[in-house]
Amino acid sequence: MARSPSFAGVILAAGTSSRMGSDKALLPWQDGTFLSTTIRALLAATELVTVVVGDNAPGLSPVIYANGASLVRNPHPEQGQFSSLRVGLTEVLNYGRDAAIVTLVDRPAPLPQTIALLRNEFLTSSDEIWAVVPEFNERHGHPIVIRREMIEAFLRADAAGNARDVEHANQSHIRYVPVSDPNVTVNVNTPEDFQKLYSGLYV
Repeated sequence: MARSPSFAGVILAAGTSSRMGSDKALLPWQDGTFLSTTIRALLAATELVTVVVGDNAPGLSPVIYANGASLVRNPHPEQGQFSSLRVGLTEVLNYGRDAAIVTLVDRPAPLPQTIALLRNEFLTSSDEIWAVVPEFNERHGHPIVIRREMIEAFLRADAAGNARDVEHANQSHIRYVPVSDPNVTVNVNTPEDFQKLYSGLYV
């Protein structure tokens, strides 16, 4: 099957940010927030970006619409991140797209060259490769670039499962790409994490 040159971006942002004490999507970063800078980064490489939200929809929707993205609401965000992934990927198929670039909102936006590298690796890989995943310091991260076969694998999986189980079951179809961008593996969960990141101490 020929690669589709048309991608949809998906940002998972439905979490409660309970350990942070405020919505991580709205943490200040560069000239905006984690959410706005990530939307802009994905829009530079895709035709559309969808943000998966939960009960935080009222607080995030102005940022989402102001930056040219759309939103879809996870009706059961309490079921966790895998449920949001499935909601977002269903939206990708509803838009008629066969490929998606998926990332999380709890970290700085990936560098433009990182997205470009992953996208190019995806486009030039054989049809046996269903997903391209960045790797920094031997740790896997986001964004991931996936084609229809992996999208359908996520959607067919047990809703009570998780993305890691699906990835392990399809290991032979995943290509890991070393990158020089530490943002792909950063997780900001607490005010202390954010302070370390802002101070340039996050490793």
